[in-house]
Amino acid sequence: MTLERQAAETWERDTLSNKSLASEYLTLHEFIKAAKMNVSPKIWDYLVGGTETETTLARNRASLDAIALRPRVLRDVSNVDATSELFGRRVRLPVILAPVGSLESFADGGAVTVAEGAGRFGVAMMMSSVTQQTMEAVRAATAGPLVYQLYVRGDADFVDNEIAKCQDLGFDGFCITVDTQHYSRRERDISKRFIKSWRHADPTMITSQMAFNWSDIARIRPSIKVPFALKGIGTPEDARIAIEHGVDVIYCSNHGGRQLDHGRGSADVVQEILEVCEGRATVLMDGSVSRGTDVVKAIASGCAAAGVGRLYCYALAAEGADGIVRMLEILENEIVTALGLTGVTSFGELDRSYLHFGAPLVAAAPGVHSAFPLLNLDDDGYGGR
Repeated sequence: MTLERQAAETWERDTLSNKSLASEYLTLHEFIKAAKMNVSPKIWDYLVGGTETETTLARNRASLDAIALRPRVLRDVSNVDATSELFGRRVRLPVILAPVGSLESFADGGAVTVAEGAGRFGVAMMMSSVTQQTMEAVRAATAGPLVYQLYVRGDADFVDNEIAKCQDLGFDGFCITVDTQHYSRRERDISKRFIKSWRHADPTMITSQMAFNWSDIARIRPSIKVPFALKGIGTPEDARIAIEHGVDVIYCSNHGGRQLDHGRGSADVVQEILEVCEGRATVLMDGSVSRGTDVVKAIASGCAAAGVGRLYCYALAAEGADGIVRMLEILENEIVTALGLTGVTSFGELDRSYLHFGAPLVAAAPGVHSAFPLLNLDDDGYGGR
């Protein structure tokens, strides 16, 4: 069976199973409205907020908006293939559902529900270690690409056990998040006196993350037999050190603007990281990726995939696994349209010649929802920071 036929049958199956949602959700911003109605104000602020002034969060969006596309015309783009390869697996889109803690706060089943939706559509998921669902349950929920992301919450034996378990269960990759040495000050949460139940109160667990360093990476690297990723790389200097330590995947991320305030936007940082990697490591990025054009920009820059976080959480909170499938269908439509209008029939044809950097912005100050201008017409704060 050809890849095109497989894609057609998958699309037909998902469309039939999602028939009611296909008419209810026609644009991505509609998931945001539905999600806000389904979660508490404290969980909503946890989802959309950033650290302190939320400057890093705003710069994530601004850095993507400052990249313009350079379309080519009079090319045959009647057949566009948006598939790609990630962690050695064929995926329907070069998109990975980024690790998010406490997914059960948005919908029953949490990470299991997300894995089900990702698997049904055909994209990769990165499972956070701070979810209630077990590795076994999440792995059983999808046959698709699945990566385990670890927060260091224990000693060397703890880390070794997590690596062994991840590999024994057949995960396609192992990742450690490295930008959470200290808990950040997320003032939306602090001002509401919201204490997250999934954050460990045991100070020894926090100390383990604080003390984790490059010597620990060197120690564990020989035991990791699947692609090994570090998430939270924010400079080319650290990307170079990671490569020297045998890291396979450099995941450029600032935690969605939720850790260090006044950081740079991911779409700016990743350009420098790509120059350092030069094919020696796979590069992923996230940070306010919200539209199909954002994914096209990431891949044209040289990334293997773009991570989406808040976007799939909106869909999860709105409609569970079915919502994630429907959201990805719309995102796929945006991506295929953007590829065709850019003048290419696949991601493999893209390169930096299709990008223009430093395009002036005409929008107001960017915010977490500035990629969805129809929300800015509301008067309930959707469009602000």
